[in-house]
Amino acid sequence: MGDVSDSTYSDPRVALNRIYTKTGDSGQTSLSGGQRVPKDAARIEAYGTVDELSAFVGLAWVSCGELSAQAPRLGELSKILRRVQHELFNLGSILSTLPADVHPKQARITEIECQQLEQEIDQMNSELEPLRSFVLPGGTRVNAELNAARTICRRAERILVGVAREEEVPAEAIRYLNRLSDALFVWSRWVNHVLGVPEVLWEPNQAASGRV
Repeated sequence: MGDVSDSTYSDPRVALNRIYTKTGDSGQTSLSGGQRVPKDAARIEAYGTVDELSAFVGLAWVSCGELSAQAPRLGELSKILRRVQHELFNLGSILSTLPADVHPKQARITEIECQQLEQEIDQMNSELEPLRSFVLPGGTRVNAELNAARTICRRAERILVGVAREEEVPAEAIRYLNRLSDALFVWSRWVNHVLGVPEVLWEPNQAASGRV
């Protein structure tokens, strides 16, 4: 499940002629290998949350595109976010497949994806001022969207850690989600930096009880 010598994965074999099949009406769904499992099974929850994460990354990607004329450097992040969406689908592919059913050329997450995120974290973080307080989501819409994606990524990671206690899960999958949540945090700060918008710092005394 680690790095692959031949990085070419099999093309998707998908034919969505019918959107509803009624096969899930009883509360079960199928893994890639054909096994029927409850829709609330932990493995289903894991890759379903990864799918949710991809949707929120897509929102941030759209926002970056809308702001690219104002801040051309956001194009750098747009390319990364689009790649991450493909990686999240690869992650969903491997999570929806029991280890015994994984094909040699099936899409997956490897150390290469983890290392790429680390490089991007270091590069963008080098442009940012050191944090003197925790920061709150906001300042710009894309910052808030990236923070929403970050929290979903953390949830996906927590769910997958739970799955790994009961079933075999690729170590790279958990590591990738861990790195991605850190990346989303750095990217959220970086977009405000590029847009020239101050970060929203946590001030405990801004609470109602701190003002009395």
